[in-house]
Amino acid sequence: MLPSGGRTARTRTRTRARTQTETPHPHSYPPPAPGPPPHRRAARAATTARTITLLLAFALVTAGCGKEGSPPAKGPRPEALPHYRVDRGFELPDSATWRKAERRGHLVVGVKEDQPYLGEKDPATGRYSGFDVEIAKMMSASLGFDPRGISFRTVASANRETALQNGQIDYYVGTYTINALRKRQVGFAGPYYEAGQSLLVRHDEDDIHGPDDLAGKKVCSAAGSTPLQRIEADYPKADPVSYDTYSICVDNLLTYQVDAVTTDDTILMGYAAKAPDELKLAGRPFSKEPYGIGLPKRDTALRFALDDAIVAHQKNGDWKQAYDATLGLSGVPAPRPPAVDRYPAG
Repeated sequence: MLPSGGRTARTRTRTRARTQTETPHPHSYPPPAPGPPPHRRAARAATTARTITLLLAFALVTAGCGKEGSPPAKGPRPEALPHYRVDRGFELPDSATWRKAERRGHLVVGVKEDQPYLGEKDPATGRYSGFDVEIAKMMSASLGFDPRGISFRTVASANRETALQNGQIDYYVGTYTINALRKRQVGFAGPYYEAGQSLLVRHDEDDIHGPDDLAGKKVCSAAGSTPLQRIEADYPKADPVSYDTYSICVDNLLTYQVDAVTTDDTILMGYAAKAPDELKLAGRPFSKEPYGIGLPKRDTALRFALDDAIVAHQKNGDWKQAYDATLGLSGVPAPRPPAVDRYPAG
């Protein structure tokens, strides 16, 4: 017969092993009910880490480079982008924003950094790329500043108005929907593009085909964004979740912490195109989102100058060439650009 101390040690060992087996990890997240069957959950779990790694890797791979075995380069190819002629004789003395930029010697522009084909930042080089970034460069050239000198700053959706009001940026180009509420706080040039709110779901999702299917579903969007506000107002049975960036929403979608991501179809097309085996768009767009260039509210001279620049770059082909080299990589042909709304001062 063993000593009582031996039996106690063995019992403690068995108890510890059973506890470690039966107690869930404090950071584990069960899939939302009803969820996929167990065998499908296991298969998806095996690919989730790989998919997230691929999404991150796409941001690191630039055109014309990458080691053997890297994901294909799907970002803008520099040689496909337009070269914007700088208007060296341009002056805009009636714009306080322009005068400040002239003294500084370059423009400071707010953008996004996590939106494929629209506004992405390469973490290795710090280089920004995408359709919105190209729009920002066009405007710079028309205002008399070399686009290569732009100081880009990442600004989250919830902080755009504050950044413009405080003079932290000269203008903002980042899927910024023009609406009446925002016009009370900032000015808008454009629109330069019209998108529509849509839904991104996992590729094996069969229950969500549009916003009417969101009752009881966790729907993720960026804090302070128009899409989040629309879900809260128009689809109250949905369970909205918000984060600072859409990339966090997509990560949570891939790991079954949310059921859908909602924002403009342009943004979601980029994510779906970079992970087509994991993600897809569900249904048709259910809103109209005219993208404008945000600027200080009272700087009417700058707003009119940017309106003129948008029209000029649409006419000379820069707009379409920039679209084809960036957002067009998602597979959606360039639409007809919307008419500029040159609304009166005040």
